[in-house]
Amino acid sequence: MSNELDYLKKDFTLLSSEQWSEVLVQALPYFKEWCGKIVVVKYGGNAMLNEELKQAVMEDIVLLNTIGIKVVLVHGGGPEINHMLDRVGKESKFVDGLRYTDAETMEIVQMVLTGKLNKDIVGILLQKGGKAVGLSGVDAGLLRAKKTDKDLGFVGEVTEVQPDILLSMLDRGFIPVVSTVALGEQGDDARYNINADTAAAKIAVALHAEKFVQLTNVPGILRDVNDPNTLIKRIEKTAIGSLKATGIISGGMIPKIDCCLTALEGGVPRTHIVDGRVPHSLLIEMFSDRGIGTMVY
Repeated sequence: MSNELDYLKKDFTLLSSEQWSEVLVQALPYFKEWCGKIVVVKYGGNAMLNEELKQAVMEDIVLLNTIGIKVVLVHGGGPEINHMLDRVGKESKFVDGLRYTDAETMEIVQMVLTGKLNKDIVGILLQKGGKAVGLSGVDAGLLRAKKTDKDLGFVGEVTEVQPDILLSMLDRGFIPVVSTVALGEQGDDARYNINADTAAAKIAVALHAEKFVQLTNVPGILRDVNDPNTLIKRIEKTAIGSLKATGIISGGMIPKIDCCLTALEGGVPRTHIVDGRVPHSLLIEMFSDRGIGTMVY
């Protein structure tokens, strides 16, 4: 864990019985508020690569599911894909800095995302007592896609979400775990690799979710990227334009914010960018007064 996260660290083993009871009492209204609601979580980054953090995220998801919150977990897997491409000696081609996904690369993407990572996540959730089922965007036509405007091969953008399979699983108490490989539109039998943040936002809209959470590798939106104390905890969507214009929102944060806007404009009331490097950050966001990260509303 990097030094910049020290401000968020706390040894909970040092809490007194009185402090523990206070934590639980504070959490109780949130348990009631979220029971039966749909929450879509995009999972990736350090929270996926670090084994300790991975276990913490899965424990959070199982707890949410156990108390009756309907969680959909959407995951990417860029680093694992890169690792497999290196192992098989596949040289990558780039267009304007973006990876071009040819047919052979797409086979590897599908194998890693739906065959390995998806089942690894489902397995951990099951070991921790959760009811989980693994899906890809191809299953039941969940995600349909077309090629992106910039020709990057089999890289697509979502054109349609059919959430029936997810709703069915949620109603039966399962945690759907979705890998973002999509089927082409009618007449196109190709598979496409989809940006997981974008796919998660569109799934949240289709499910009429109450909350959309992106687990990231940063504390949230910072006024000064070198100072975690400048975290912006709440942003109204109308302020996004000025924050982009002044450079406060820039670089890799732009697509994440745009996904929040996609969800908000689609009717999702609350969207969050949360630091996935902080153990149990999802629980802190869901069940405490202070929350964590940045909420865009």
